[in-house]
Amino acid sequence: MICRFSPKVTLSLLSACLLTGPVAMTALSPVALAQTAGAASPADAASAVTPISALYDALKAAQKTGKTAQQRATMIAPAVDRAFDLEAILRRSVGVRYNSLSPSDRTRLLGSFRQFTIARYASSFKPEAQAAFTVNPQTRPNPTGGLIVDTTIGGTDGGDVTPIDYIMTNGTSGWRITDVLLNAHISQVAAQRADFGGALSQGGASGLADHLDSKTAHFLHD
Repeated sequence: MICRFSPKVTLSLLSACLLTGPVAMTALSPVALAQTAGAASPADAASAVTPISALYDALKAAQKTGKTAQQRATMIAPAVDRAFDLEAILRRSVGVRYNSLSPSDRTRLLGSFRQFTIARYASSFKPEAQAAFTVNPQTRPNPTGGLIVDTTIGGTDGGDVTPIDYIMTNGTSGWRITDVLLNAHISQVAAQRADFGGALSQGGASGLADHLDSKTAHFLHD
């Protein structure tokens, strides 16, 4: 499906563009909340927010000057590579079957998943979207590790806004996104796991890569 925003960005449109399968909910239990670590240091908070701010800057620039989906994809790609830990997201989206994949299957899947992720943003944030982005500089701890960066995406007319939260994990390449929560509780990884599982069951790693390549082609078709 190709996502097209009207000037007022709504929750339903963002759901269609940022998620690929059935809606999956995440909830924090009282125990998990009680176990949440303390606030991040100012340096960690700033380092976790920086990739999100850069991603949004790239989306704003692409939305303003990218006339075609391919042009926008080229503009967005470096920010996506910097902001996301795509291999970690893919591993979690595939689930336990990822461990049994051959190195060549993993390489192909990661390449297809990267192109799919970039194309999805390029399709969503086109000039007529008129989306506005805000990033909260204050992070909060994620109960299972890492930090959460709270943001919103909405229309430039000041209408409806949708909370988009990013789970950030600090690794060898710094703080990077390992999941996206739509409306604060709808997990992109969980939704992708449901969607990817069907393609894997039917066609294995090659079938999933073909599935992602097909979605990418649709997203990049203006």
